[in-house]
Amino acid sequence: MKTRKILLPFMIWMIAFGLVGCMKVDNQNKQNVAIKEFEAITEINPDSPDVYLIVKALNNNYWDTITKCVADAAKKQGCNIYYSGSQVETDVETQIVLLQKAVDAGADAIIIAPDDSLVLSKPITTVYERGIPVVLIDTTITAENYDVCFMTDNLLAGKVAAAEMIYQLQQNGCKENETVSIAVQVGSGSSQTISERLAGFTQYWSECAPEKWTIIEEVKINNGNIDVAEEIGNEFLKQYSEIKGMFGCNNGSTVGFAKAIMNHHRTDIALIGFDYSDEMATIIDNPDYCAATILQRQDLMASQAVRSVMDLLDGKQSQVKFVDTGIKIISKETIQTEEVQEILLLLND
Repeated sequence: MKTRKILLPFMIWMIAFGLVGCMKVDNQNKQNVAIKEFEAITEINPDSPDVYLIVKALNNNYWDTITKCVADAAKKQGCNIYYSGSQVETDVETQIVLLQKAVDAGADAIIIAPDDSLVLSKPITTVYERGIPVVLIDTTITAENYDVCFMTDNLLAGKVAAAEMIYQLQQNGCKENETVSIAVQVGSGSSQTISERLAGFTQYWSECAPEKWTIIEEVKINNGNIDVAEEIGNEFLKQYSEIKGMFGCNNGSTVGFAKAIMNHHRTDIALIGFDYSDEMATIIDNPDYCAATILQRQDLMASQAVRSVMDLLDGKQSQVKFVDTGIKIISKETIQTEEVQEILLLLND
């Protein structure tokens, strides 16, 4: 058996538990920021239940879309939505404070996307044990003390991303006997969502990629800061001359890589990422570049979360803990298909 095939399963195990020692942590964005107080994003009806939504990052395309979809679903389901979140996806302390603020405000239910699967487990458990329905979106926690989670099957999504990377590299002219390196960056080193995507990507890559196509061992972390993500992209391009692919494991990482690639006009690089940002729309639309993104169904996460909250408040317990809301690949080949266009219309409406 070849050496790479032996080592990668062990790497997968380490990634899944957030133990990859080679990850570079960038602390440039760790700073004290004011906590945004909850604000109503629906018309408030005093006779309707109050649901508090806590997202991972404010002023972010992905989370702005989820917030809009939650508000739209709430109008149909008949509940009030109060909304806040952390400024960046690593600001765990803010989410802990917001959880307590929601409880103190008399929340009938809480919808939250945890910044940290491990650290948020205890405060979410505390809320859940008080009898307040807790619905998770996008990311789960390491405990079972919540009602239901609506999210992507991230292990599968990681495998799909790796398969798409191999396909796009081939489309971009890379040969099996050519030395090819893939750069990877993530938004957080403590997110179960990201760990599962990395595990899926690495597992599929070890099984299916040509032997001379390798993943650069240093997985860099941007801590949810898109400016840092862009700089990481620039650093990879300067440091590794053989890079032919970049994998952004979440929205911010993908945006950072896209900016770096376009800034350097690196049409020889295949970019695979997550979610559909303005930057990914631009690079996919440009015939000179090679890119695809894994689109998560934020609309389904949002609408099903709100529907589940209303069921829970009516005394109907969820029969499952996890609901896979699915993914779609957006690329030059799929962007104009009727199905993808319908999804994008829903997300951008």
